[in-house]
Amino acid sequence: MKILTMVARILLGLMFVVFGLNVFLRFIPAQKMPGDAGTLMGLMMTHGWFAFYGFVEMVGGVLVLFGRYVAIGLILLGGMIVNILLFHLTLAPASIGPGVFAAILEIILIYEYRASFQGVFSAKG
Repeated sequence: MKILTMVARILLGLMFVVFGLNVFLRFIPAQKMPGDAGTLMGLMMTHGWFAFYGFVEMVGGVLVLFGRYVAIGLILLGGMIVNILLFHLTLAPASIGPGVFAAILEIILIYEYRASFQGVFSAKG
């Protein structure tokens, strides 16, 4: 199970570090999205939301990738993954694959680091 945890941690961390850096450096060409998905992406780009998202993706990815403060990284990335899944479920369902893959990796890591989250689920904190 340690190998699965390490592989999941590295894949999830790399995924978010690379895509977070891409927001700022633009080394992966952006695809044109039709309809409402393209409109939303254009608004988010114009008003600076992607800069915030890229920063959160990079911080969460680095925390998970390096294995320090993994629980905090998983919390940051969890919100991003929910946002990614909701975007694809509602606006662009054909390209949901990477989001589902990230969600599976996140679930594996939350299970492996479940001791770090026990205080969240206790009634008396």
